[in-house]
Amino acid sequence: MVNTLPQSETKLGIKAPTKETVLTPRFYTTDFETAANMDLSAQENELKSLLAEMQADYNRHHFVRDDEFDQSWEHIDGEARRAFIEYLERSCMSEFSGFLLFKELSRKVKQRNPLLAEIFQLMARDEARHAGFLNKAMGDFKLSLDLGEVTKTRTYTFFPIEWVLYSVYLSEKIGYWRYIIIYHHLQKHPEHQFYPIFRKFESWCQDENRHGDIFKALLRSQPKLWNNWQSRLWSRFFLLSVFATHTLTVHERGSFYHLLGLEPTEFDQQVVRNTNETAGRAFPVMLNTEHPQFFPRLKNCSDYNLKIAEISRSSQPKLVKLFRKLPLFLSIFGNLLLLYFIKPIDTEAFRGTVR
Repeated sequence: MVNTLPQSETKLGIKAPTKETVLTPRFYTTDFETAANMDLSAQENELKSLLAEMQADYNRHHFVRDDEFDQSWEHIDGEARRAFIEYLERSCMSEFSGFLLFKELSRKVKQRNPLLAEIFQLMARDEARHAGFLNKAMGDFKLSLDLGEVTKTRTYTFFPIEWVLYSVYLSEKIGYWRYIIIYHHLQKHPEHQFYPIFRKFESWCQDENRHGDIFKALLRSQPKLWNNWQSRLWSRFFLLSVFATHTLTVHERGSFYHLLGLEPTEFDQQVVRNTNETAGRAFPVMLNTEHPQFFPRLKNCSDYNLKIAEISRSSQPKLVKLFRKLPLFLSIFGNLLLLYFIKPIDTEAFRGTVR
């Protein structure tokens, strides 16, 4: 196979970040004043316990490149190389996004909420380790991201702190399930373990899980985020948004999962089901993933998204592309709307059974 990366990338070593789209990891800012004023008393003991775990820093010696990395990776080339680098880049940008948000939150709330500030500082530490480790992995393929430059050029999206709690909780928990499912799969099928970073995923996902538990405690410390009708609507919205993004992303990058010996649709459904069940411990509702229309409609959205990507790659005029894409965008929206109105499962009524 022939290396398909552009020559400019191979020579310069600095990879231009992938163009921002709805599906690429985003950078966020929030209302720091509201965050600083949050009353955490309802979950203070839980947060202090989680802080003690963070201070213990169980993974401080885990993200070290051992001798297994010290070899040539030229045999990973062609489509396999492209797919893997794309995975590393997306993962690195996602972790770096978390680092920036947590670091800024820690700095802005330090004077009025020292407990919260230290928690965010230590979560930023973890995210920085993850991002740096992923960027060094890209270096094995003679590429890296200039993360300092990225902070200056990337678009920042404002999310109210309430949205941050919902979305980051789900991001950390879905990250946990992605990592642990891949790790266990490769333990059973070592013939697909083509690069040593996957051996790190067990401890890696412990960080993700711990971060998710912190955001669960923060969310449950704010009654308005789980004990009224508005919180039920927002929970459904964020669950569906995260699951739809995951489904579209997995199928866009199906070649990477095939490299691991995973069937993309099966992997996606397993991650979504497990994340949904986990979210039932924090959110007032979870989605009915066993509804006969749930996964078929998500798959419809993925198929339409792949057609949109195909149109984007064509050489047709922009206006023609737009007219061809429009009905596909409307179809995605229609399917998501129908999914949103599937009756959810009330987890508050069965709190004891989902713990």
